[in-house]
Amino acid sequence: MSVKCCRVLRFGLLTKGNLMAMTWLVTGGAGYIGGHVVHSLLRDGEQVVVIDDLSTGRAGVVPDGVPLVVGSILDGAALDEAFSHGVTGVIHIAGFKYAGVSVDEPLHTYQQNVVAMVTLLEAMERHRVATMLFSSSAAVYGEVDVPLITEEHPKNPASPYGESKLIGEWIIGDQAAARGLAHTSLRYFNVVGSGVPGIYDTSPYSLTSLVFGALAEGRAPQIFGSDYPTRDGSCVRDYIHVQALADTHVVAAKKLAAGENLLPAYNLGSGVGSSVKEVMAAAAEVTGIDFIPEFVDRRPGDPATVVASGELAERDLGWVMSASLENMLGSAWREFIAANGVSSG
Repeated sequence: MSVKCCRVLRFGLLTKGNLMAMTWLVTGGAGYIGGHVVHSLLRDGEQVVVIDDLSTGRAGVVPDGVPLVVGSILDGAALDEAFSHGVTGVIHIAGFKYAGVSVDEPLHTYQQNVVAMVTLLEAMERHRVATMLFSSSAAVYGEVDVPLITEEHPKNPASPYGESKLIGEWIIGDQAAARGLAHTSLRYFNVVGSGVPGIYDTSPYSLTSLVFGALAEGRAPQIFGSDYPTRDGSCVRDYIHVQALADTHVVAAKKLAAGENLLPAYNLGSGVGSSVKEVMAAAAEVTGIDFIPEFVDRRPGDPATVVASGELAERDLGWVMSASLENMLGSAWREFIAANGVSSG
């Protein structure tokens, strides 16, 4: 991609707030999680630049006054344009996030998540930026047989997506050893809800999108697999609120910028797993739509249970996940119906 393929939108002032604030480059900052992180940074007085290729993100998510470079992080020229706005730290959220699809598209997954990581770190080195916060994933653990996953649990990813996230952590660690990079990675799994009006999960593969989309079309939502070794046969996952996640990104980033020693990685988990069947029941409650889900075959790359302990993140980052499943789904449903013109049940 040539430099002509990227463009810069909204050259707003970056002088508001605390003069000592960092200027954070948020990759994927026009997306669901990235957009929430951008808003949280701004509320906390930090300065922000966004790079996003808008393949899944939306330019309207980025607040007015925040420079938006439209381009891929695989493109060194687009990255150079983003770093030219005085970037002093990176929050890396962009990437290919579809675990099931990654099984069929491993090369695409590695290019987007591994090659892009190398390209981003090269740009950081060129521009002498030495602080990085990486949005990793609980998918690095794969299938587990313990009630709660801790950071020291063996890593055995069940998909190329999980493998690519783990490789990303390794690359950051190696670059840190070689160049003194200040870094940490946040591992999380299923992110739900909305904390900013107009920002919602648009992924075609997320559970809430699949459930709400089916209900909006008058179809029964599907459950992938009914024979997992769990309490009701459906997958058990750790669901966390997107706003709590975004706020913790800010805390971790600021601690890195202040020179505090953080662990290489933290789990952001609720410590309480919910089965897909339980999510369906909660969805029926918050939408007011009574339905019976349809069971279909398992998806490749889906482990039976993934529930993480957030104890170390609570200790070092003040991580708190107090929202109930109903609260998270309720906020997601409100944004979904507002965006799609759907009538509430």
